[in-house]
Amino acid sequence: MSRQEGGIPRKGGGRRLGVHTSIAGGVHRSLERAEALRCSTIQIFSHNPRIWRSKEMSADETARFRELAERLDIRPVFIHSSYLINLSSPDTETRRKSIDLLSHELRTASLLRADYVVLHPGKAVGQDVKEAVRKASEALASAYEKAGVEVGILLENTAGQRGDISSTIPLLSEIMEKTPAGCIRGLCLDTCHAYASGYDIAGQEGIERLRDEIIRYISPLKVELIHLNDSKKGLASGVDRHEHIGEGSIGLQGIRRFLSSPFFTEAPLILETPKKSDDDDRRNLDRVRGLL
Repeated sequence: MSRQEGGIPRKGGGRRLGVHTSIAGGVHRSLERAEALRCSTIQIFSHNPRIWRSKEMSADETARFRELAERLDIRPVFIHSSYLINLSSPDTETRRKSIDLLSHELRTASLLRADYVVLHPGKAVGQDVKEAVRKASEALASAYEKAGVEVGILLENTAGQRGDISSTIPLLSEIMEKTPAGCIRGLCLDTCHAYASGYDIAGQEGIERLRDEIIRYISPLKVELIHLNDSKKGLASGVDRHEHIGEGSIGLQGIRRFLSSPFFTEAPLILETPKKSDDDDRRNLDRVRGLL
């Protein structure tokens, strides 16, 4: 599978670091918000992630976004897919709508010249996991072929909640195996989700276990994005609750140890930490800059 380039240093060096920013008021506003926070990469939703229907962006909107991203040197650009998508759903209508929406998001990403679409593949919802994985792979292939664009997908690991089909690296590998070349471009690794699903990335042994599984099951694909989040709940809790950097169960030293691991030093970092105001983002970003 071909891969797009990720983790490219900003001019003058330094790791690409950003947050998930709002597109309220126009998709280009997300870039303005990112610049105000001194971000060098960005993640957005391309539309309201809690509704099925989404209007097409105008040519003016997409051109404005592309021009501003280039001028501000904010890259890579990641689009996080809708929370409604469940490619493994046992309900035929839900799966059809999920395929259509993912296809739409891939086309939007192409228009914006985004680098990747980040995807949680779905939940088993009472099915056998193997059957759910098969359905997810088939639906991924269908959505990618229907979109007909060059933008690829990053599969994101999940926290091990009931019905998860993507909480471990071997499961993610099974989903990837039956998709067409170019569809899956790599892994989006969420640190909170990894910890909650049982990878003890606060310690060296857990980091090495995760690294070894990625090499064994995902290679030649690699980690193209890290969602850097602390975890409100404990190791192997199966609970997806993000926490401010250094204030959760992974802790500041655990985050520092993970970021210092040579295997994980190239991928861009996007924070999805709790946010009541921009000050929360600034505080978390500054804390990570200090660790780096």
